[in-house]
Amino acid sequence: MPGSVKETLLDRVIEIARRAAAREGLEVWDVELAGSGRARVLRIFIDKPEGVSHADCELISQQVGTVLDVEQAMPGESYQLEVSSPGVERKLFRPEHFSRFAGRKARIALREPFENQRRWEGVLGGVEGDQVVLEAAAGKTIRVRLDQIEKANLKFEW
Repeated sequence: MPGSVKETLLDRVIEIARRAAAREGLEVWDVELAGSGRARVLRIFIDKPEGVSHADCELISQQVGTVLDVEQAMPGESYQLEVSSPGVERKLFRPEHFSRFAGRKARIALREPFENQRRWEGVLGGVEGDQVVLEAAAGKTIRVRLDQIEKANLKFEW
């Protein structure tokens, strides 16, 4: 599926999912469309401060699935809809994600090395302007622009 068609489709799904989630006191963390043809999987990740239950996932799945089917918003062959929590080691990619989890451990992979290192781990310090702040090892603080982050996720302490 060409990028712009996929982006338009995802924007529509996000709009539908956000309406359903807002009615239930939930937020849409992320939406992914993977695979092609009959093997397409539409994943919606939902969240709320006290955590997501199986019932929350089921409710959003029913509501979003119904709207997608009625509006025929998913063109082409069949697809599988999955609704879940983003998990304890969730991906972080929007400024509000980094702000919300300030004080928590995270891993960040950069597009280009910073001080000869692409992978950093430490405690999130939040967001300052367009930069994510990370308190790395030995008291070293790094600041990196959001667009320089290739991948970031929380690090759960087992």
